[in-house]
Amino acid sequence: MLAEDGRTGTFVIGNDSFPASLLDLPTVVESYKTYDDTNLVKTADVGQLIMVREPGDPAPDVVEYRHGLTPPTRDARKRRFRREPDLNPEFVRRVEKDLLNIMAGGTAETADILYNIILFSFLFFGREE
Repeated sequence: MLAEDGRTGTFVIGNDSFPASLLDLPTVVESYKTYDDTNLVKTADVGQLIMVREPGDPAPDVVEYRHGLTPPTRDARKRRFRREPDLNPEFVRRVEKDLLNIMAGGTAETADILYNIILFSFLFFGREE
């Protein structure tokens, strides 16, 4: 049974009750089932887990279980996904304005537009490392 916050609650089995927490997984995990040991049928996309703790153990202070379910997913979000690029909103507006000018048949207002376009496209469409 979960409390009103939707993240903490109690897991009851028989006459024993244990504290539990609902945590988000860093990636979606696909669940499969087989009926004949040959063909697999996808049954679910799992995005959350319920962590049952011993009485007296502290509740996790985060809502995401950052290490996933298996060793290959350890720090998955940090290793797999790129961080957001640090872009100045004024720089983005200027580059967008210059690109729209060029597409409309005009010229760029700034002399360094080619450098800005190359930098902008590299930040958003560059290689993942």
